[in-house]
Amino acid sequence: MKTSTFTQLAFCLLSSVFYACNSSHVYYLDATSGSDQNNGTSPRSAWQSIEALKQISLQPGDKILFKKGEIFPGILELTGKGLSQSPIIIDAYGEGNKKPCIAGNDTSMYAVRIFNSDYFTIQNLEISNTGKERKAGRTGLKVECTDYGISHNIRINNLTIRDVNGSLVKEEGGGSGILIVNGGDSIRSRFDSLTIENCHILRCERNAMIWSGYYDRKNWYPNKHTIVRNNLIEKVPGDGIVPIGCDSTLIEYNLMCDSPDILPMTEAAAGIWPWSCDNTIIQYNEVWGHKAPWDAQGFDSDYNCQNTLIQYNYSHDNYGGMVLICNSGNAGNYSCGNIGSIVRYNISIGDGIRPKETRQGMFSPSIHIAGPVKQTLVERNIIHANHKPSDAVDRTMITSDSWDGYADNTCFRQNIYYAAEPSRFDFTSSTRNAFEENIYIGQFKNQPESQKNKKAENIYTEKVLKESADGYKGLHCLMDSVILKEHTLHYIKPEAIKTFFQSIF
Repeated sequence: MKTSTFTQLAFCLLSSVFYACNSSHVYYLDATSGSDQNNGTSPRSAWQSIEALKQISLQPGDKILFKKGEIFPGILELTGKGLSQSPIIIDAYGEGNKKPCIAGNDTSMYAVRIFNSDYFTIQNLEISNTGKERKAGRTGLKVECTDYGISHNIRINNLTIRDVNGSLVKEEGGGSGILIVNGGDSIRSRFDSLTIENCHILRCERNAMIWSGYYDRKNWYPNKHTIVRNNLIEKVPGDGIVPIGCDSTLIEYNLMCDSPDILPMTEAAAGIWPWSCDNTIIQYNEVWGHKAPWDAQGFDSDYNCQNTLIQYNYSHDNYGGMVLICNSGNAGNYSCGNIGSIVRYNISIGDGIRPKETRQGMFSPSIHIAGPVKQTLVERNIIHANHKPSDAVDRTMITSDSWDGYADNTCFRQNIYYAAEPSRFDFTSSTRNAFEENIYIGQFKNQPESQKNKKAENIYTEKVLKESADGYKGLHCLMDSVILKEHTLHYIKPEAIKTFFQSIF
């Protein structure tokens, strides 16, 4: 009897899967030749507008295809529960390379919204959302999971998201290319295995991609297993990639470049950084040309985070330095602080070139440690500080200062600090700083270790400085590269930089 019942149950499950896979539909949209009076089920009978999609309910295996080269004005809102073997797919069809564009209207908060969905892929589209005036909170793509439970396997692939004019002020609500939202009071909700890859985010204000979720440690329900990979972020003035309320996020092979200097003087922003996250891995990324009035580092391990790992990244020519490691000592009991950050095998060239005063004057150390961070390891990084553009620009290598408290138990091990001009270290009142075999090439005030390593200096001079004094040519030998949307992403080769340090130590 039990075997029979099990067999019947298995048959029912297989039947439902077979039915789902074989009852799927493909819907076509053609803004020029289509008509909303058509049935939408073939290119010849395509619908014309986004409005026509309101008459369907997406089922596992369904596809919505937009014709290439066409512009579809309005707001696209979609909900669908696919299955692992039959996801729902939003895609393009037709000839040519020009993606179909979903163009939001003047007042729209988003051009595309995916709400409470599972096993859902959106790819190969362009999204724009430009209003007559900047609007706080405006985004291009909003992916939301509210009072739903767990949203599985949302994939955002090869989208171009451009020209979103949100607010430039964070406290007003900012704006973004991609906004990921999870929450809910009746049913706590989160994403599991959300992936953002191969996208191009261009001229979006204020930020490229940012999350909004459960940040309070008293109500901790983080998104799990997020992947952000192979994305190009270009001409975005604020924050690049900011997961919030996530656990086990992987951020790799992303390029953020050429940020415009348009943020108000009140604003702080940086390239890639987590907030209220655990076990974030940030690796093989490049950030250059960040010009925020405050911070403007390539990378950041921010507060309410545990076990952030920043490795094999390349930061150069940013107004701020390579990395910020920070914790607010006055955050309250919703925060766990900043514990266990590791920054290793990264390269900074020509960072810290902020040309104007900000909150603390001309402030742009190569490494900034702010507030009561704990158990931080900064190991085997190369900081190559070139000549600054003016005498007023900050030349500090490391500053460890107060944010309602000071850092404790920070280890700096086997890093290379090169300064083309006299530099300094400023550890203020931070406690239990450990310095182990670091290399100092140049003149430094308050240098934490007095011994010299002539072997290391000679190797660095021979392999780097003789190739080019500015460090780019010599240190690029430690990097690999890949093309992202006709831009070149440089990242650190693990085997090359490890071999380089082994030749020194």
